[in-house]
Amino acid sequence: MEEKELIQSAKSGNKRALATLFQNNYPFLVKYLIKVTMNPDIAEELAQETMAKCIEKIHLYQFKSKFSSWLISIATNLYIDQQRRKKREKAFMMDEEQYRKLKWHLESRNEEWNDTISALGKLAEDVRIPIILRHYYGYTYDEIGEWMKLSPGTIKSRVHNGIMAVRKELRINEERERHERRSR
Repeated sequence: MEEKELIQSAKSGNKRALATLFQNNYPFLVKYLIKVTMNPDIAEELAQETMAKCIEKIHLYQFKSKFSSWLISIATNLYIDQQRRKKREKAFMMDEEQYRKLKWHLESRNEEWNDTISALGKLAEDVRIPIILRHYYGYTYDEIGEWMKLSPGTIKSRVHNGIMAVRKELRINEERERHERRSR
């Protein structure tokens, strides 16, 4: 059976045709992914994810490109998504490390570290900075907006939404502490 017939048959639900397509394309896909990832284990994982995604989406294949090209596009997108997730995780881990260092630094100097600062630490920088400048240092929304190159209205909104998030976090912490005291 030709590839086009295999694809049509697989789209109609023929599992054997789908298995044959995978068998024909899997080695090619793994070789491609090894070159992209530079890691045979990750390449194998991504190839398997690609095949799973193919099973899920085969009905969307429209014969505009070769089947192998369609598989490569799926694999490439999966790899890019994986890299983005890793980048976000790495950034989060670095933020957490900085947060712990700051807390240790303040505590080692007997300076105040409280739940509010902990809750502030969980906010994104573009929200945390305006709150600190406004509520800890008393700058106006206009001044903060000028420094951050944002409108005063945007700053006011970020401050408001950030404070709401901090309050929510503080309520969650209080509830957690009450629960822990009761379970002792």
